[in-house]
Amino acid sequence: MAITSWALRRQIFYVAVLILFFSIFGFLIFYPKFNKAPTCSDGVQNGTETGIDCGGSCLNACLDQMDAISILWSRPFKVIPGRYNAVAYLVNHNKNAVIENINYRFTFRDANHVYIGKRDGSTFVPPGGNFAVFEPGIDVGNSIPVYADFEFTDKIPQWQQVSQEKINQLKVLVSNIQLSGETTSPKLSASIKNNSLFTIPNVNIVGILYDGEGNAISTSRTFLDQLDPLQDTDINFTWPEPLSGKVVAKEIIPIYDISSVRLQ
Repeated sequence: MAITSWALRRQIFYVAVLILFFSIFGFLIFYPKFNKAPTCSDGVQNGTETGIDCGGSCLNACLDQMDAISILWSRPFKVIPGRYNAVAYLVNHNKNAVIENINYRFTFRDANHVYIGKRDGSTFVPPGGNFAVFEPGIDVGNSIPVYADFEFTDKIPQWQQVSQEKINQLKVLVSNIQLSGETTSPKLSASIKNNSLFTIPNVNIVGILYDGEGNAISTSRTFLDQLDPLQDTDINFTWPEPLSGKVVAKEIIPIYDISSVRLQ
């Protein structure tokens, strides 16, 4: 009986050792799988996220927490007979969110609201504030575009968060705005300064002229390949024909993709 009891205890000991071994082995294999650190691509809302893989410390902003972009107006503007520019004036209400790329469409109609053409393109959306989408060189043959409808064709835009610190540091200033030659060959000039330590590539600058009732009567665009840190440069907009009305106000909007800027 003593021998049998000793053998039984030894078997129980071996079984317990095996159970302990496999328990530790299984723990080492499966624990990391079920106890992963939160990421912005794990398909669940965890960590600092305010949605599934969005908000908080994630780059992507949560779509259901974003306000829609407002289209204040969109219009065609005659450059010369048969050639037009189209502009949409927009507002991004999201102070700390941008879109790197989004597709859009201008649709043109004549005075009788008859469809006469369209123009597709893509743009970025800067952080909170007014901006413009400028589409040059619209050719609709012998038709005259009177109305330009604007829409974003991407139904689910990819919003991304941008830090307030970066927005505060990036300052592009416009000064010394002057208009000359309104009744002959109009020219709008100004100075633009990158008042930051960032290098800003591909700067679109849209100029808009308004009449006394606040209506845009003409627009133009110029482009800078790059604005270096603390660089100050002159810009000019020109028109080949006299303006159609009396200019009372002038607006110049520098537009650039904040995700592409970099420190020197």
